[in-house]
Amino acid sequence: MNKTVITVVGKDTVGIIAKVCTYLSENKINILDISQTIVQGYFTMMMIADYSAADKDFVTLAEELKATGNDIGVEIRMQKSEIFDNMHRI
Repeated sequence: MNKTVITVVGKDTVGIIAKVCTYLSENKINILDISQTIVQGYFTMMMIADYSAADKDFVTLAEELKATGNDIGVEIRMQKSEIFDNMHRI
């Protein structure tokens, strides 16, 4: 399994979840866990996903997700889970 951590942050607008999840589905990325909230008009979402079945390489997926975020006015970051885990290890 190739796990990734995807974060989405920005001003809340209609369709953020739909756009992000549509991209993931179209690229065969399976959402394993998801959490989202809105705090004083700011949208935040964190997902753990499996990109094992994706036809594109990780860098391309991350760049396309970032571009999707730019199109809808949010910041989207996609990191390999092992890098994320090591960055946040105490």
